[in-house]
Amino acid sequence: MNIKNLKLKPIEKIADKIGLQFQDIEKYGDLKAKVKYEKIKNITAGKGKLIMVTAMSPTPAGEGKTTTTIGLVDALNKAGNKTIGTLREPSLGPVFGMKGGATGGGLAQIMPSDEINLHFTGDIHAITSAHNLLAAMIDNRLHFESSCGTLDSRTITWKRVIDMDDRVLREIVIGIGGPLRGIARETGFDITAASEVMAILCLSKDILDLKERLGNILIGYSPDNKPVFAKNLNANNAMAALLKDAIKPNLVQTLENNPVFIHGGPFANIAHGTNSIVATRLALNLADFVVTESGFGSELGAVKYFDIVVRTGDIPVPSCNVLVATVRSLKYHGGVKLDSINEENISAIEKGFENLSKHIDNMRILGVPFVVAINKFKSDTDKEIQKVMELCKKENVRVAINDTFLKGSDGGQDLAKEVITAINEDKNEYNPLYQLDLPIIEKVNIIAKKIFGAKNVAMEGKIERKIKKIENVGLKNLPICIAKTQYSLSSDDKALGRPKDFTLIVNDVSLSYGAGFVVIYCGDIMTMPGLPKIPSAEKIDIDENCEVTGIS
Repeated sequence: MNIKNLKLKPIEKIADKIGLQFQDIEKYGDLKAKVKYEKIKNITAGKGKLIMVTAMSPTPAGEGKTTTTIGLVDALNKAGNKTIGTLREPSLGPVFGMKGGATGGGLAQIMPSDEINLHFTGDIHAITSAHNLLAAMIDNRLHFESSCGTLDSRTITWKRVIDMDDRVLREIVIGIGGPLRGIARETGFDITAASEVMAILCLSKDILDLKERLGNILIGYSPDNKPVFAKNLNANNAMAALLKDAIKPNLVQTLENNPVFIHGGPFANIAHGTNSIVATRLALNLADFVVTESGFGSELGAVKYFDIVVRTGDIPVPSCNVLVATVRSLKYHGGVKLDSINEENISAIEKGFENLSKHIDNMRILGVPFVVAINKFKSDTDKEIQKVMELCKKENVRVAINDTFLKGSDGGQDLAKEVITAINEDKNEYNPLYQLDLPIIEKVNIIAKKIFGAKNVAMEGKIERKIKKIENVGLKNLPICIAKTQYSLSSDDKALGRPKDFTLIVNDVSLSYGAGFVVIYCGDIMTMPGLPKIPSAEKIDIDENCEVTGIS
């Protein structure tokens, strides 16, 4: 199959393929569209089977989880199963930073990739605006009331956001230069993908739910130590108005003209890491199978998918999980440096398999049927692939090779068959990891010990006091969202493989009450990333015909 022979179809043809009429969509050019709000209003999860794709701990270069997800959509469709993909929107931070594009690769891509990777339909910009509107209203309230009014300026937790990696904005001072410039205070910027508004958009079932959740954003405390929410500033209604188009799912297509909804983009190492509930519920009404993706490894995206997304009650428990593994990631966790990752190394694969083994254990803890997908790279040798297959079979797990990057849907047929077999034959015994009414610290301990493999959890007394403050104001019965590095099962990105007997270091905690979870920050995790030494932006260009190049 040659990519040049694959012709994209007008987006209304893709919509028609899944039962959406022309009047159900709003076109954004020829190749992308939004689904009108009337089509998603009050919709419930349909009868489709949900497949969630996760992965082992990746290398800094990424391991093709999105490629596998898109390839599986194509493979299932080619096998005669009506299938829709649901994915996150790329953030400009990684696009111009370390990762580059996030629309798949080879013959397993979604189109129009350049537009999706850049501004797309403006959803992330709308989220940025809604977030920063609240920030402006907070400082406006402080300007007119000072610290003696509704808000104590020393307790404000709401920062500003921008959809770009920019480390110098992590900590800033605002309001200096006199009374006309507001109240001087310390604050900072997060990346938009880390915004609670992003998480709220992805966890809301409709516009009214969105508006209520926005109103429940905790922004700080009053001088008498009472929680202050966005609704106390009358900010949530205007914020929701800014998001009136962003709540509508975006429809695009794969290179093989199969439908994919792309909607929302919370990071999984910071937030909960998956696309919107609205898009997934719509897809479940329109297809037999829906393939969705959670971010990074199973200890991050997959666990949060079950702990946070499934707990909303608005989508079903997945019928199958796909655990993506690669030869090069196994070698990386076996001690091979990135510049030697393409060289054959069987012993490193055997050593690095410890990491995949822990992710397999996590799949078993979750209790949902799963398949290990070996995402094949051109540099993989037959001996290396054979060794990974052999190690997986010793673990007594379902395993298949995914070769959709080079072969398109033909290269995903073995994986598609294994997934359908797992759904039809394996027991789904999902059990929540913890009960919501447990103390926050106890829930953190359960995740750290069962899922990460930690021996202990440690935090300073000031962090414990912040947790107690959350519990004392009655906001404790929420799931946990642990923010940590994606490169290790621990909070130390240098601890590769399967770390044991380590202590998970908790550095901070925050309450995302509108989104409905408590964020626990571990290690050196940053909510505002920085650009690498040689950012991907240096490779991106545009020619005289407005054709963008260099987004990989």
